[in-house]
Amino acid sequence: MVAKIGKDWGRRGRRWFGAARLVGLAVLAAALTIKYLDPGVIETLQLKTFDLYVKAKPRERTQLPVAIVDIDEKSMATIGQWPWPRTLLAELVGKATAAGAVAIAFDIVFAEPDRLSPARYADSAVGLSAAVREELRSLASNDAVMAGAMKRARVVVGQSGLPTKPAAVTAMQPIRTPIATIGGDPTRFLPYYPGILRNVDAIESTAAGRGLFSIRPEFDGIIRRIALFSAADDGLHPALSIELLRIATGGNAFALKSNAAGIASVVVGGVEVPTDSNGRIWVNYTRHDRGRYVSAADIINGAVPPGRLAGHLLLVGTSAVGLGDLRATPLDPGMPGVEVHAQLLETILSKSWLERPHYALGAEFIAALLVSLLVIALVPILGAMRVLILGGMIAAALATGGWLLFDQKRMLLDTLFPLATSFAVFMAMTFMNYLSEERQRQSIRNAFAHYLSPAMVEQLAQNPDRLELGGEVRELTLLFSDVRGFTAISETYRTNPQGLTRLMNRFLTPLSNAIIERKGTIDKYMGDAVMAFWNAPLDDPDHATNGCAAALEMAARLDTLNAERRVEDEAEGRPHMPMLIGIGINTGVTVVGNMGSDVRFDYSVLGDTVNVASRLEGQTKDYGVTILVGSSTAAAAQSRFALIEADLLRVKGKDEPERVYVLVGDAGVRASPAFQTAERELGQMLAAYRAQRWDDALACIAGAGAARSLRLGGLLEVFAERIEAFKSAPPPAGWDGVYVATTK
Repeated sequence: MVAKIGKDWGRRGRRWFGAARLVGLAVLAAALTIKYLDPGVIETLQLKTFDLYVKAKPRERTQLPVAIVDIDEKSMATIGQWPWPRTLLAELVGKATAAGAVAIAFDIVFAEPDRLSPARYADSAVGLSAAVREELRSLASNDAVMAGAMKRARVVVGQSGLPTKPAAVTAMQPIRTPIATIGGDPTRFLPYYPGILRNVDAIESTAAGRGLFSIRPEFDGIIRRIALFSAADDGLHPALSIELLRIATGGNAFALKSNAAGIASVVVGGVEVPTDSNGRIWVNYTRHDRGRYVSAADIINGAVPPGRLAGHLLLVGTSAVGLGDLRATPLDPGMPGVEVHAQLLETILSKSWLERPHYALGAEFIAALLVSLLVIALVPILGAMRVLILGGMIAAALATGGWLLFDQKRMLLDTLFPLATSFAVFMAMTFMNYLSEERQRQSIRNAFAHYLSPAMVEQLAQNPDRLELGGEVRELTLLFSDVRGFTAISETYRTNPQGLTRLMNRFLTPLSNAIIERKGTIDKYMGDAVMAFWNAPLDDPDHATNGCAAALEMAARLDTLNAERRVEDEAEGRPHMPMLIGIGINTGVTVVGNMGSDVRFDYSVLGDTVNVASRLEGQTKDYGVTILVGSSTAAAAQSRFALIEADLLRVKGKDEPERVYVLVGDAGVRASPAFQTAERELGQMLAAYRAQRWDDALACIAGAGAARSLRLGGLLEVFAERIEAFKSAPPPAGWDGVYVATTK
């Protein structure tokens, strides 16, 4: 097709050439404008390009005097669960210092007094004698013990940036870090925190230094750059890592250099570190390496090899999963936060930081402009195929140049933008008329391929006028389905998100097929929930019965899936958690059609019938059943399905009550003696219940064996609990037997 278009250009004349070039220029102008505005999606694509560089060639880990004191699973198993008494942390500081550590930083904030201090224990413990209480109160607090240990060491305590000003103000005035600013006030360029969470006064005042461990990730949640300084109302605050480096190298003042464009660099420990305009440094990560870590338990128990900590800068933090301090980096989706600080420190010590020069944006603009103008000039002259080959050569040169700059100079330049821009220009000029003939029909096929049967999709494709923006009033049957206890199931996949995705695909596929095979339209998926309807966009006179048949088939296919999963779980030795669903069905008049705007719309439904169906699904859990249907659906499907009246219910958000039914089975179940007996048992129970003959209703419940054989025991228990409540607190005079739902 590309070659054919190239041959046709000679016959189209100069007017077509002019139109193509105008389209190319318009695309180029739009791309440059978007790049200038720098929306989050553009920056994210750029950052993903840089991630590819980092993954292809991460920093090689060399022996640097940085170690992580890890409050790991081993430490908590040996010593006890976190938080530990600060006397234990004081012991940790003392033994680490005795082992030769130069300085220690805590990736932890001690914001409140230690609740395990003797005086606090004396106030809270039960059964102590007055003498014991007084003796405990006379002992030094755990915070004072830790402060004493800190006086004999170089310790940097962590602080955290707060999104709001703290309600309580500490009695101690903040201790300012010595900072020399060169080139003007840098505050407006730095990340800002309205408040700072500090340590208790005894610890804060004793520390050799104080640093922020708060890190703001990029748009996509990945930490690539870390601000070396942040601003707050009380001044400038260094990052934890560089404060540790300052204290370890003698405690001289920082130098923060800035100009009209922003921050230029930070000087710490005699090293000038270049930053971006917001004072951030690109961390040059290595892969996660347990060689950095020393278990806190080993230090406390004296099990660290001699010399392991000598001359090292220590960062105290945790890798324990239960404490939740995991951060995403370009190399690791779950790196312990303390290691991020350690890798920043290593980047500075090895002077191996990544650089994105201040002229990078201009260079990327010029590259995109030149390559795209070359495409605009040559496409009408050389033809699409030759330009495509030439463009491939240019793309290879740009990609190679970007990689070499990273590989040799640790420089970050975005080659994806000029490549994407020039390719977009090429595609716009080459294919601007290509897709016009089939676009409308194909868009319909794409929109409905996963929601309707192929035959229905083809009918819509042949009649696209039925999909114009707007809606029509029709009687539909609505179905809502949702998983019960999905949170508990998902928690079992906490360390295996791909497994959870596969499970959801296994779950949704048979349920969706059950709907589509019975002429249903899937409106949307909402996580583990499904919404579908019948009688639109094509007519379905049996929409109520098809909806009920689909619901029963969904439940049957879920039983099959649970049986398969049980065998798999037993084979793999893990506990089996069956997936259970609740389904709500309702029939009534709704508005159905394309809802949205002229540029983006969805084929969907609106109306009270939709809301009731959703509420019925939510009530299945309260009634202990799988499928609840509204009265209109029951009336239309009564002769072909086993339906038993469940209650007279006023769902949340509605004034009029709805008579709701349990869908038990198909026509075969309806004809069975067990169903006929269960229908009589529940009918008698409901009659006694609504007449407030509580004992008679309870007797009916006790004797309802057939109903229990049809899995209606949960419904019986609901009424038994409700009746016991009414016996203690009778309903008001004039009670009409309607139950008012308090939840959705």
